[in-house]
Amino acid sequence: YYNTSITDGKTLLFFDEIQACPEAIQSLRFFYEKRPKLHIIAAGSLLEFALKELSSYGVGRIRSMFMYPLTFNEFLKAAGQDSLLEIKLNSDPNNKPDKVFHEKLKEWFVKFLIIGGMPKVVDTYFKTNDIIKTQRLLDDIIISLEDDFAKYKDRLNISRLKDVFVSVLKQTGNKFNISTSSDSGNYIQKKEALEMLIMAGLCYKVYHTSANGIPLAAEKNIKKFKLIFFDTGILQRSMRLKISDFIIADNLEMINKGNIVEQYVGLEYIKTCHSFTKPELFYWKREKRGSNAEVDYLIVKDNKIVPIEVKSGIKGKMQSLFMFLQLKKQQTGIRASLENFGSYDNIMVYPIYAIDNIFSKIYE
Repeated sequence: YYNTSITDGKTLLFFDEIQACPEAIQSLRFFYEKRPKLHIIAAGSLLEFALKELSSYGVGRIRSMFMYPLTFNEFLKAAGQDSLLEIKLNSDPNNKPDKVFHEKLKEWFVKFLIIGGMPKVVDTYFKTNDIIKTQRLLDDIIISLEDDFAKYKDRLNISRLKDVFVSVLKQTGNKFNISTSSDSGNYIQKKEALEMLIMAGLCYKVYHTSANGIPLAAEKNIKKFKLIFFDTGILQRSMRLKISDFIIADNLEMINKGNIVEQYVGLEYIKTCHSFTKPELFYWKREKRGSNAEVDYLIVKDNKIVPIEVKSGIKGKMQSLFMFLQLKKQQTGIRASLENFGSYDNIMVYPIYAIDNIFSKIYE
């Protein structure tokens, strides 16, 4: 049709927006069987919605990859800050960077929180150096996401889906209450709407776990979870946070509405995980009269549970972190803050912008 040759082993055939044509999804298995040397990629928004409708689409013949917005490391590379990225990657509590480089990394980190990791938005910023243009582009993406919901009006009440979507934004980073997420529908219908948003990759659950041992998932409470949104740029734009506050802030406490800093840490963990599997996030909370405690994230490193407490500034007590280490008899905790690398006894301090230094070593 296009007078373009398709050569096995050389041509890459790319089916974009494949969710609009279920028959095309089902045809992928036959490409594998009849033309196995032809390179094929299929992509689409809300693709898992479409896959759920199909009884079979080629299990064992098709490999799924989970893709995410850019990481902070990728953002620095896009900015041409390769030397600064190298300094970041080679730093740890025993080898902290010079204060000048630490401050520069903080500046880029704040920009990343505002812009987020959507490739088109990042590309626009570095081509125009106009942060206002990035915000308009984020508005366009938010509108297009809501428009995509309409494609599934036969499956779900769109008004309810949008209500739950807004509720996710408002409750993000806190224990999620499904019952208050929409004025319409019963609990099951609201739950279905939430699951569709999760399936679409727009938000992720952070499950509560008792954390008495590994794997952490063995003691997760499926009814008790927090939610984080898939991109900090879209989150801050949806919540209409003041960009000027970001730019002039010495610490992030004044702009941490929606727990945007905690969101960043969870998202960097997800992006660091293998692209062929869906990662799970966990937190821990003790609810006891006069002795409440909460640790933002738990990870497993070297077969040990490592708690991570996120601080949006450079101050803040670590009572929850110490309590967890004592109760669970664990040796080391992580404090993520705007401080430079360092340590307090058995607490390792990582700047928030470098939290992925820990995550990446888990998957080496």
